[in-house]
Parts: sequence; C-alpha cells; structure tokens
Amino acid sequence: MSGSKLSNPAAKNDLSDSPLAMTVHDMPHSSEVVQADAQRTRMGRWKMIAMLLICASPVIASYFTYYVIRPEGRRVYGELIQPQKDMPQVSAKNLQGESVTLASLKGQWLLVNVGPAACAERCQENLYFQRQLREILGREKDRLDRVWLITDDAPVAQTLLPALNMAHVLRLDLATVQSWMQPAAGQQLQDHLYVIDPMGNFMMRFPANMDVPSASKAKRDLERLLKASSSWDQAGR
Repeated sequence: MSGSKLSNPAAKNDLSDSPLAMTVHDMPHSSEVVQADAQRTRMGRWKMIAMLLICASPVIASYFTYYVIRPEGRRVYGELIQPQKDMPQVSAKNLQGESVTLASLKGQWLLVNVGPAACAERCQENLYFQRQLREILGREKDRLDRVWLITDDAPVAQTLLPALNMAHVLRLDLATVQSWMQPAAGQQLQDHLYVIDPMGNFMMRFPANMDVPSASKAKRDLERLLKASSSWDQAGR
C-alpha cells in the first residue's frame, strides 16, 4: 500500500507544490536596540539608587530623630558636621606595626582622639575623657569604640599603655586625617574629640578643651545618638 503511494506521480507533484512552513521575523532596527538598552540602563540606575536609600535610611532616620524631632529646649553640645566626611579608604598601622584597614573600624560608633605620640597634657586629658565617656554609658558602652589616631612615628610612652587597654591605637599620616576630620576655626586637631558613625562618617565634633562639666554634656549627646540609632545599630561588630 505504502509503496504504491510513493510511486504515484500525483503525490510527488502535491509535495513539490506545498509551501514551506517557515516564518522569518524582521530583525529589530538599531534605534530600537539602543532605546531598549537605554531603558535597561535607567531601570538599573533607579534600582541601585533605591538600594542605597534603603541601606542608608536607618542612619538618616536616626539623625532626623536626633536633630529634628526633639523636644523643645534640648541643646546639643557637639557640633554637627555638614556635609559629613566619609572615612578614607586607606590602611593604618597598629602599635605592633601591622597594617589595619580603617574600614575595619566600621560597624560601631567611634569616639576619636587625634595627635602625635608624645601626647602632651591636652592629649592625655582627651584620652581620659574618652575612656570615661565610654564607661559611663553603662550597658550601651559596647556600641562605642575608643580610637586614638597617632599622626607620627614616635614611640608611645609606656605609662600611657594601661590607659589604652581596649582602645584602637593606629598610626595614620596627618594629611589623611585632615582629609577626613577638621578642627573648629582657630583650634588644632588634637584639641577635640570626634564622633564617627557606624558607616564611617565624621558627623560630630565636641568643642575643644573638654572639662568635667562639658564632658557631662558630651555624655548626653552620645546617649541621644545611641538611643536614636537603637533600631539598627547593635553592640559588637
């Protein structure tokens, strides 16, 4: 049966006359390709901006709570830095000469003292207040790290080492420190204590020449900062 069908000339003619079942689609014009690429690029940029806003929103919210939504009559002792200065992407050296990236300090609030290793009277007073301010925060103290940035290569006096227990002591050249933190007009870097937020931003500077009464005011500022950031900043790194 099948053999007679294949030998049938009419069947051959039917097959040869059948059209090919193939559809050829037009290629997109170059302008359409460019437009599609531009649209994808715009969408990618908006997604990236949205992600950055989501990541930064807790910090923005805590600053807004601290500096805007606050009871009348509240006085802030520290000076808010505008614009904030981001942490330099560099490495420093610890007292053992080992390289330490500054970025490793992120994740905690930092209370920073700056100055040469000789550490004159003002420097020693700042180290004292730095240590006391952290301790009197009580159970919140683990959310604040002490940092001393030494701006030269001179040795640190042995008598200072006990006071530096649990502190981050790093050597960083003066030019790099100055690109990140600045003193108030008419003051020097070593005159202040500086506050760095957990994202590495220099955001507050306490007035120069801190004493016991002004340290109490600085403590209130730190407590308010920690309270305002309690929803996203936790103790430890």
